[in-house]
Amino acid sequence: QASKVYTFIYQKYILPYSKSIYFFKERNEMMTNSIEEALKAASDTKALMIGSGVLTQVAAMFKRQFPGKKAVVIADTNTFAVAGKRVTDYLRRDSVEQDNPFIFEAKGLYAEYNYVDILVEFLQETDAVPIAVGSGTINDLVKLSSFLTERQYMNVGTAASVDGYTAYGASITKDGAKQTFSCPAPLAWLGDTEIICQAPAEMAASGYADLFAKVPAGADWILSDALGVEPIDKKVWCIVQDCLPKALGNPQAIRDRDPKAIGDLVEGLILSGFAMQALRSSRPASGADHQFSHLWNMEHHTNHGQSISHGFQVSIGTLASTAMYEVALRWPIENLDVESCCKAWPTAEALAEESLTLFAHTDFPTIGKVETAAKYIDRQQLAVQLRLLKEKWPELKERLTTQLVPFNDLKARLECVGAPVEPRDIGATHDYLRQSYIRAQYIRRRFTILDLAVRTHNMENWLNVLFGKGGYWR
Repeated sequence: QASKVYTFIYQKYILPYSKSIYFFKERNEMMTNSIEEALKAASDTKALMIGSGVLTQVAAMFKRQFPGKKAVVIADTNTFAVAGKRVTDYLRRDSVEQDNPFIFEAKGLYAEYNYVDILVEFLQETDAVPIAVGSGTINDLVKLSSFLTERQYMNVGTAASVDGYTAYGASITKDGAKQTFSCPAPLAWLGDTEIICQAPAEMAASGYADLFAKVPAGADWILSDALGVEPIDKKVWCIVQDCLPKALGNPQAIRDRDPKAIGDLVEGLILSGFAMQALRSSRPASGADHQFSHLWNMEHHTNHGQSISHGFQVSIGTLASTAMYEVALRWPIENLDVESCCKAWPTAEALAEESLTLFAHTDFPTIGKVETAAKYIDRQQLAVQLRLLKEKWPELKERLTTQLVPFNDLKARLECVGAPVEPRDIGATHDYLRQSYIRAQYIRRRFTILDLAVRTHNMENWLNVLFGKGGYWR
């Protein structure tokens, strides 16, 4: 087992407040500079292990990061069978005191606040440090519950399915609305690629789609930066964007569960989480693509009664966002009639009423009002913004074109990896997707391509192209 571990990079013991880095790979590969630099920028995570067979190191890692502490494994029935039982065994063999594991047995477990309440109640009865064994749902539930019970935690990843492992914040559904709750990322993260490669192929496809969303999300950030809404943090930008070509470059190998390709995908997902830690925001990793997913979660959309993974929702959201960008980039925005757009722009009061009407019969009737109010600008401010858009459009158009992957190429890669590429693949009609373009713009204050469509008074025009004869969604 020890012979599998070739690299041990550490910094924690050199400078008092520096971070430890544990990175294990086969063939004596050194840690990539991107991971090193990202971990330095991360605010919460201090230790990282990725590699083949590293689950055997879980107890040693726990003891280094939580000296003298008691552990408790938290998993669901599947993840406990895959890795959780072995984690408890390794802890026991290395004399780590632990409580009996907490195992969620609920069918259809998802990141819903009721499960947070259950876990908080359990953790309040112990001072043990949680070890979350699982991917998105388990990690988010433990992340928020640990924060609410004033302790740090560790995560053992079981699939290359999400970018939220090392992200700041937990995405949880509460009161019918998908919300991001502020809470620190895990202090330590371990991912054994032998276990991750054995996960169902659709989980890696989900992670691939979630990571690909960073491409149009990056375009949204470029757009927001250019219009003075939210500036780009160059260091954080590089943490996410620089890894994408390698991580996304071989979808067939990921579908075949090739260890090298899966390892690259995991690294990309982890880097995305570090970027969110560094910025204390999901802006580096989430744009209009994720707004579709959040909306569908809130509307309880299923694929003929079956739940849809976050990554598979985001796959369609990424295609939807990219398609709208391609329409926008062909539109004569340099000839935009600013005065006409401003006349069509609603007052804040009118927009609030419109938002309440749009979501009147949902579990989240006020979210549209709250989120659109947070990003509202008056007509005078809109005029300034749209003139700036026209002035910058030639340069901005070039930057956006360079950033984006063409729709057909994107679709081919997602299809190759096994992710959904048509609305029907997630149980959605074209009418439902068309309405989702409109509704998704209301539920988040983040500036995206959807806001550009609304502010240039082009939402209906661009949807007619997207869903019309010969359009993207035929």
